[in-house]
This record gives sequence, C-alpha cells and structure tokens, in this order.
Amino acid sequence: MPKSNEYDKQKIAIFIDVQNIYYTVKERFGCHFNYRELWRQLSLLGEIKIAHAYAIEPNDSQQKGFQKALLSIGYTVKLKPFIQRRDGSAKGDWDVGLAVDMMDAITDSLNPIDCVVLLSGDGDFDYLLRRVSQDSDIRTLVYSVADLTAHSLILAATEHRPIDDKLLLR
Repeated sequence: MPKSNEYDKQKIAIFIDVQNIYYTVKERFGCHFNYRELWRQLSLLGEIKIAHAYAIEPNDSQQKGFQKALLSIGYTVKLKPFIQRRDGSAKGDWDVGLAVDMMDAITDSLNPIDCVVLLSGDGDFDYLLRRVSQDSDIRTLVYSVADLTAHSLILAATEHRPIDDKLLLR
C-alpha cells in the first residue's frame, strides 16, 4: 500500500506575483518560469482550489499571449494598469490585492484551504505569511529564486522551495 504523505487531499490556493517571478528568474537563469510544470507539481500535492496570477495589463502581443497561456493552464489572471507618473516614477504592483485575496481565501469557511502557495521573493509578504499560519493549521509554501529572496520571507514560510531547472523553460 502506498505511503500517505502530509499533502494528501490538501486544498491548495496559489498566489503568483508575476512581475517578481519574471524578473528574478530572468536575472538569475536568463529564461522563463514554467507555470504549467508548477501546476502539474502542485496537482500532485492536492486539489488546486484557487490559482491567481497577478500581472500588469499587457501592452504588447507577447504579454497578451503569455496571459492567455496562463488562463489555458487554469490560472485566473488579475490585471492592474501600469501607471507612469509625471515625475518619471512608475507603479504597477499587486501587493495589497494579493494580500487581501489570500486573507479572503483562508477565511472562507465554505471553501477551506489547507495550503497557501506564494510565488514571490518579496519580503513585503513575510508578515502576511506569518499571519496566515498564526491562528490556523494552514501551511505556507513559497517558491522563489533563493538568492534573490528576502530572508525574512523564507523564515516566515512553512516551507521554501527554490526555483530550479525543473521549473524553468529553457
């Protein structure tokens, strides 16, 4: 009889900081992240109930194609406009939206979640992950480029999985 593991029948919620993953994978490995392989791996751990990818509204056909590919895999793509300010600075992050959606997911008593998966190396999410696991048995799993990830985020997660060759498109 196969040995049962701690992830059997887990209900999984995935939250992806697309910009963070894009830039860190590109910087470290010079290629792209394999979202289809991530989906396959996480499906082996349990049932994916929520899968949100947070991105900036596309301004070219390549970005539109990428976002269509995410949709075809099963991710819900959440878009926010890229804002170019008059002073030359720009804004286009989803940190607050991702945090609110994650808190909504873990407090939904009709659709309970056992494991939260975050794809990001952004240390701004460390407090969020500590809060998620503070009063619950919800596991927090972070995928990121290890040497470009805030140490505080790694410490806040139940488990950190460094992005490696198995999750890269070369």
